[in-house]
Amino acid sequence: MEKRVVLFLVLSLGIIFGYDLLLKELGYSPFSTSPIIDQELTTNLPKKGSDVETIPSSSLSEPPLISSSIPSAEPLVTEEVVVVETPLFRADISGHGGVITSWELKKYLTQTEENIPVQLVYPNGQFPGPLTVQIKGNEAETQRLRQGNFQVQKDFNELDESHPTGKVLLTHSSSESDLWIQKELTFHYDSYVVDIIIRTRGISSDIDVLLGTNFGVVEWAQGFIGLLGSAWMVGDEMEKLSPDADAPILRRDGPVKWLALQDKYFMSVFIPENANGLYSKLETEMVVSAGMSFPGGSGEQVHKTKLYAGPKKYDVLKSFEIGLEDTIDFGWFIYGSWSIVKAVAKPLFSVLRFIYDYTHNYGVAIILLTLGIKLLFVPLQYKSYKSMQGMQTIQPKVLALQEKFKDNKEKLNQELMKLYKEHKVNPVGGCLPMVLQMPVFVALFNILYMTIDLRQAPFMLWVTDLSAQDPYYVLPVLMGISMEKKKKIMP
Repeated sequence: MEKRVVLFLVLSLGIIFGYDLLLKELGYSPFSTSPIIDQELTTNLPKKGSDVETIPSSSLSEPPLISSSIPSAEPLVTEEVVVVETPLFRADISGHGGVITSWELKKYLTQTEENIPVQLVYPNGQFPGPLTVQIKGNEAETQRLRQGNFQVQKDFNELDESHPTGKVLLTHSSSESDLWIQKELTFHYDSYVVDIIIRTRGISSDIDVLLGTNFGVVEWAQGFIGLLGSAWMVGDEMEKLSPDADAPILRRDGPVKWLALQDKYFMSVFIPENANGLYSKLETEMVVSAGMSFPGGSGEQVHKTKLYAGPKKYDVLKSFEIGLEDTIDFGWFIYGSWSIVKAVAKPLFSVLRFIYDYTHNYGVAIILLTLGIKLLFVPLQYKSYKSMQGMQTIQPKVLALQEKFKDNKEKLNQELMKLYKEHKVNPVGGCLPMVLQMPVFVALFNILYMTIDLRQAPFMLWVTDLSAQDPYYVLPVLMGISMEKKKKIMP
């Protein structure tokens, strides 16, 4: 039995190793994926000991011809990308089209499990990116600019206190015309602002410089209160509008003070010097592009603008002194902006930040501010309570009068007014204090809802982000219990 096993193993191994040798002797190569290529390589390999460089070119076999029926591939475009990194953000600038392709905010993370830096540039490359230049009335040249390569130059490696500013130059010249364009971007290590100069030659028409598509819109949710999409100020009038299906393109002519794309917490803004118009376009649902127009002319034209791309910090926006802080709509109430709510919100916001400077915890600051507001309204609430208690006392008499004069409304009203006067009760006394308090609490809600200061600000225990909903619904349950208790002690 053991001899047969040994014989079987020897024969098996002989077949395995001998099969390959037999095929090679017969001229077959069963393991080659490309027989023609293998044959060419074998033919052209130098003999052992020979110098590869001495092989004459005539001895190299020609590559097989590609069938003319197969279309040739387009030449590959080498995309040169420059990275600009500061303590605040990281930006990628592409030589392909001369546009910004990425803008990550280092100090703000996404509200997802990944917790990666917030990306302000819309990821879909089919729509125009930030700094795209369009020539009015010349679609062919515009497309060449979008698809063409810009020469990219950068005069710095890193921006920090020792090297606070740096420039990036993007230059493009057309081989088919005398068109020449250069974009000069100056970055600052401690700012979200970029100084931009656009120089052109050979363009007599007006040009549009695009702020981009959803540049600054991190999250577009239908439930957001306030402003989403585009906003601008032309002359002294600010408009908060976004194009929709009924009006897919909005245009405004006149001196442009600023043009913005934004969501609740973030925004991108152009602040030009000599723009003479703007437009906002609905590319697709919840995707908006915007740009501003500059005049053309003979010779070299120079157009200047500032770009801000970052968080909607109230003090930062206010420092521009052009009304940008009003894009944070603290005055929102019932599908509009109310001056009285805004007038109350701004001092409340200042008080909230003042308290935070001492507590270093926005959760504690909110509690203290709320307690302070409640204390201020104690006299009004006491008056409301007394009025409601008085109405409850005379309620049986009111019901009796209603039954007695149910067929005479005029007499009923006279008797009711007489009853209220005798008992010194105001029927609206319980509601009036509530109405007076409403602008304050609406203003407080707007502050807590819209200010980026609360985004990713921790409170205590499981509450790590005051701008997000309670993941365990503990606070809503506690609020419901407290309201139920309050109802029981009210008259």
